[in-house]
Amino acid sequence: MLLLVLPASAQRKYNKNITGPLDIATVRITGGYFDLGNDEEAPDRKPGHTVKLNDFLMSTYEIKQEQWECVMEANPSHHQPCAECPVTNVSWNEVQEFITKLNELTGKKYRLPTEAEWEYAARGGSFERLVKPSRPNRGGVNEFLVAERNRNTRTPEKQKTGDRYAGRKAGPQSIAWYETNSDGYVHPVGRKQPNDAGLYDMSGNAEEWCSDWYATSYGSRDTVENPQGPAGGKSKVVRGGSIESTAHETAVTRRAAYVPTTKARSLGFRLVLDK
Repeated sequence: MLLLVLPASAQRKYNKNITGPLDIATVRITGGYFDLGNDEEAPDRKPGHTVKLNDFLMSTYEIKQEQWECVMEANPSHHQPCAECPVTNVSWNEVQEFITKLNELTGKKYRLPTEAEWEYAARGGSFERLVKPSRPNRGGVNEFLVAERNRNTRTPEKQKTGDRYAGRKAGPQSIAWYETNSDGYVHPVGRKQPNDAGLYDMSGNAEEWCSDWYATSYGSRDTVENPQGPAGGKSKVVRGGSIESTAHETAVTRRAAYVPTTKARSLGFRLVLDK
């Protein structure tokens, strides 16, 4: 707790050891191919197309209030105090300021995930396998490990019923804080089950900022490698459901568009760490 009241100069000296709140847990997501989007859902999720991603490290949890306060010396969250809850009520612009300061303090290279990285990680990362189609540039069918039966058993997504939630076959109740079970406020991170990649709260608790500018569609069915989104725009992509979302809105393909100055009591973020 002493760390939270230290002056900035003392923080910089202390955090060279990368301990305390700034020791951000990460999960290695092994890169690969997957289908981004869904042709049977909302227009901005079309067309489904194949994406290739490199390996990356993603924070195991949403960035917490104590982590934000350690860097920014303030806590803007609507639901506080709750050190272990996700920080919320932060704009995309403010997140960029946080990342700049965090990187200075730690000597690391954190950033927001692209929405392709976010969806791939939410689906389970390397626990998902793409079944290539017979025709090129038509996307494929995502096959998922069925963890509750046999780790070597995979089931095509097209044979499943209902929405897909953060790499789990079941509905969101066991993995997400959302409209039905949140009581209208965020909860400490990591209290629900993780997805198959070992990430928590991808389908609920706080919505999460991504780095990409928002476009109303994915534009092309061509395979894309490490997509970064449009070169510019008016709004940034937000992914994942929140404490205010219906079950349908916690699906891993759900997209939202918020201008970079937007703040909301259910809007937070997680980070990717570049090596």
